[in-house]
Amino acid sequence: MPQIKDVLIDVNPWWKGSFSISFKERQVYKELQKYMPLKHIIAFTGLRRVGKTTLMYKIIEDSLRGGFDPKNILYFTFDEFKGAELRSVMKDYESLMEKDLRKGQYLILLDEIQKIGDWEGQLKAVYDLFGKNIKIIISGSESLFIRKKSRDTLAGRMFEFKVELLTFSEFLRFKGAELKPEGLYGKELLRLFEEFTITCGFPELVGVADKDIITKYIRESIIDKVIYRDIPGIFKIKDPSVLESLLNIIMDEPGQIIELASLAGDMNLSRQTLSAYVSYLEQSFLIKKLYNFSRNRRKIERKLKKYYPAAVSPTLLFKEDTLSKSRVFEAVIVSQLKAEFFWRDKYKNEVDIVIGSDTPVEVKYGKVDFSGVLAFMKKFGVKKGYIVTLDKEETREVNGFTIEVVPAFKFLQRMNLVKKQESFANSQLS
Repeated sequence: MPQIKDVLIDVNPWWKGSFSISFKERQVYKELQKYMPLKHIIAFTGLRRVGKTTLMYKIIEDSLRGGFDPKNILYFTFDEFKGAELRSVMKDYESLMEKDLRKGQYLILLDEIQKIGDWEGQLKAVYDLFGKNIKIIISGSESLFIRKKSRDTLAGRMFEFKVELLTFSEFLRFKGAELKPEGLYGKELLRLFEEFTITCGFPELVGVADKDIITKYIRESIIDKVIYRDIPGIFKIKDPSVLESLLNIIMDEPGQIIELASLAGDMNLSRQTLSAYVSYLEQSFLIKKLYNFSRNRRKIERKLKKYYPAAVSPTLLFKEDTLSKSRVFEAVIVSQLKAEFFWRDKYKNEVDIVIGSDTPVEVKYGKVDFSGVLAFMKKFGVKKGYIVTLDKEETREVNGFTIEVVPAFKFLQRMNLVKKQESFANSQLS
């Protein structure tokens, strides 16, 4: 196994020479800027391969451009050093660079920190000892270790930022294709949206169209590492292949309503075990759960739940039949809108997504059907709803209700603009 000192030299190239990266604008990077001058720890969480390490490198590059001493910037990843002690890394750095962390100002970036035992206690000790002299940035691929364990240990010492998959607007920036006005470039934007779909939102897949490469990337770089390395490294799982089988069920049929008791029987698991496995997949960002919408918050947990994968099955992704394309399209919109709710009543009227406090959004790849949105609007007294389509566009007035039919490429950019404006407004109020 390599020595920490040797690795430090390899992963900190700015100590010996110039350093720069190719970086495309990410909204989360703009949002964290106002937190950088504060003494608090900055924590990045998110699925593997979404760009957490790239954000760290961008922070390093900007610090160097701002005149920060390159030898006072320390980056280390614990991905292959699960037994390492944080204090040992710091001591080896001080010894190698002939530095004293109690003197001067330092930028410390610690990647995949959840790999080491009691990382919260170790980090707290370092923060409390050197807090006046260091700014700490950390990353973790599992939300559980940032949100749950750190709640008490690092209370008041940390700000967390979840790094998401690319938005469609970010994808367009990555492609250098911010085409405006939309009405003029409708065909081009539709083609780009279809290209965006097969990336599943992973930055490294932008510009990749080969089915075999995409399949291998999703399977080996993300799923296998989370299922067979990350989760078993923390939880006592006898057979990770069962966890993989559960994930495949959700990846092959996004948006299905899952009754845990019934599925547990089908998989020959106890309901308690299945519930734990679902939780592990959620905490590792491989799946997300949508609740059945209700204005009575007490009822939400007891009602039906839908499950969507972070990335649909590559097999499903490249199928040409309408049902498969419809499932992929719905999963993309749910992911892009960061949906938390759907709606279904006892008469099986249904809306795919409810955003904001009570705005219905139905997703239709093919034929447009207004019945679900209308049923929701009548029940909850909502005057406007949306149907997101691949390429259809119209506005329909029905008995005082307004339903806007919008192509996905327009709707997603509109929602992204709203979020940017909300973020700007919040920053002005802070």
